[in-house]
Amino acid sequence: MRVPRIAIWCVALVLVVAASAKEPPAQVIVWPSSGPPVLRFSFAKFKETSAAGKQHNYTSDVTAENLWSKQISQAQFTFYVYDKAKIRIGDGYISINDVSPGGVVKFQTFISASGTIALLELVPKVLPTELQSFLPVKTISITVNSVPQGADVKIDGASAGTTPKIVQVTPGKHVLTFTKEGFNSGTFPLDTTPDDVSGGSISYELGTAAHDTLELRDGSVLSGDVQSMSATEVIVRVAGTDQRVNRNQVRRIVLIQREPPSE
Repeated sequence: MRVPRIAIWCVALVLVVAASAKEPPAQVIVWPSSGPPVLRFSFAKFKETSAAGKQHNYTSDVTAENLWSKQISQAQFTFYVYDKAKIRIGDGYISINDVSPGGVVKFQTFISASGTIALLELVPKVLPTELQSFLPVKTISITVNSVPQGADVKIDGASAGTTPKIVQVTPGKHVLTFTKEGFNSGTFPLDTTPDDVSGGSISYELGTAAHDTLELRDGSVLSGDVQSMSATEVIVRVAGTDQRVNRNQVRRIVLIQREPPSE
């Protein structure tokens, strides 16, 4: 009868060893992703603590290791979390201070996300002076408008959309170009500094109309050169082609002053 007892003892021993094995980290991120490594973050599996509707609250034990040759006085990161479809579902914040070369710090982080966390991404916010080249390029949000609205705007030659438009610019000197059919185009110099904050606005008034304008009763506008008007119709040349418009369809006609043809 002793043989069964030996078998039972062996099974119990295997269970004890398995239970004592350390759970591997769910995700390890070495930062930066290229060049000599500076920090290694090991995130344990995110554990859900509560949920309300689509919003889930998670916690994770994090280990940060200084792989750099210098002490890190302060480093702050925003971390973004994604689901399996690589859709961003939340973001959080981590910070470490006074970590010596080879040093390790452990802490717990909390995050709310609208789904199940599958992937992580780290983006630095505050770094030591020697590492600030890794910081994302700062951008400033500015609302760009024009009079009249609906002008195409370019920033340093690159299309940025139609006014009114919120654009992102980096600190420095820029040139905004405005164009709108029927109006003279123009440029606006924009100079921003690293201390500028988002939320400002500019408005550019386009030059005088370059062509006559017909406002029609259906709300549309024709911009061209009026060739003739009668009690029944208006003939306007648009892009080199004459168009005949019934006078009853015209709400208003704006004519621009033209220089008489030279003899």
